[in-house]
Amino acid sequence: MKKSVTIIILISIFIAFGGSMYYLYQKNAEDPILYQTEKPTTKTIVRKAVATGSILPLEEVLIKPNISGVIEEVYVEGGDYVKSGDLIAKIKVVPNLNALNDARNSIDETKIALDDQRRNFERQSILFNKGVISKVDLERAQVAYDQAKQSYSAANKRYDIIKTGTTKGYGNTANTLIRATVSGMVLEVPVEVGNQVIESNNFNEGTTIAAIADVDKMIFEGKVDESEVGRIKEDLPLEITVGALENITFDAVLDYIAPKGNEENGAIQFEIKGTLKKQDSIFIRAGLSANASIILDRADSVLSVKEALVQFDPETKKPFLEVAKGNQDFERRDIELGLSDGIFVEVKSGISLEDEIKVWNAVDSNSFDG
Repeated sequence: MKKSVTIIILISIFIAFGGSMYYLYQKNAEDPILYQTEKPTTKTIVRKAVATGSILPLEEVLIKPNISGVIEEVYVEGGDYVKSGDLIAKIKVVPNLNALNDARNSIDETKIALDDQRRNFERQSILFNKGVISKVDLERAQVAYDQAKQSYSAANKRYDIIKTGTTKGYGNTANTLIRATVSGMVLEVPVEVGNQVIESNNFNEGTTIAAIADVDKMIFEGKVDESEVGRIKEDLPLEITVGALENITFDAVLDYIAPKGNEENGAIQFEIKGTLKKQDSIFIRAGLSANASIILDRADSVLSVKEALVQFDPETKKPFLEVAKGNQDFERRDIELGLSDGIFVEVKSGISLEDEIKVWNAVDSNSFDG
């Protein structure tokens, strides 16, 4: 019994030993791991934040009427250049019946008063010529008569203005003639002949007849997320790219950051504005979508490597690279890092352009040969 147990134990040991030897043989028979290498490069590294928005005029003026009515004629269209005072549209007044009736009654009342003062002045003139009254009394009658004539004339003008929007003697100041208040390009004319318009007053913004702006002075207006707003400040440079204009970048300067954010789709967004340095040969249409890269920091022509190649000491947390010193033989080099753009990082010291940096994505020899 003891002899059979001993035999079983010896057989087990022999099998285990044989298995171990076979495993080691297979392990040694595998192709050795080969590591690729990459050389450092000289790059310009830019750290930036991105904002989305659109291109808008610095100042856009909305032309609104001072009288309600119907558009009778339109003299401009989008894209036209106008000067201050140029005629844009003409309005035909649709009078309010109550106001028209009140104006008509005012004419009748002032006419009665005028006739009364005229008769009084004629009587006073006869009495003065006979020496019955003094010159002062005559002059008082003259003043009252002149005031009555003025009131009658004003009532007639008021009636004409209510009925037609203008009256004699007003010329180019007539309310029915809508004129440009600034010089620039007409961006849009949102009304057509026959449309009703409402006057601009304290209780109503009024109907927009046209929008005019100086298209040579454009700004970028966009929004940045709350996670980015803490890293930006005014006067930082911007690089503006417009979706409709491929391969063209416009320089700008960040002028404004909103002190208060607004919630949009569950995130807090802050409005920003930047003035474009427009190129004279390129026309930018108002309202085009654009992206702004806010340049937070920049390092020109510096030694850099991919961030994926950088390793960190588990104890000291200091960065290092493994540099080739022979065939698949590497040594550790402590380095000093600088600016990073998320893909490449500046290396201030520790390596040179000629060094070969170990890539930690190992590949086998077969794939290398292929």
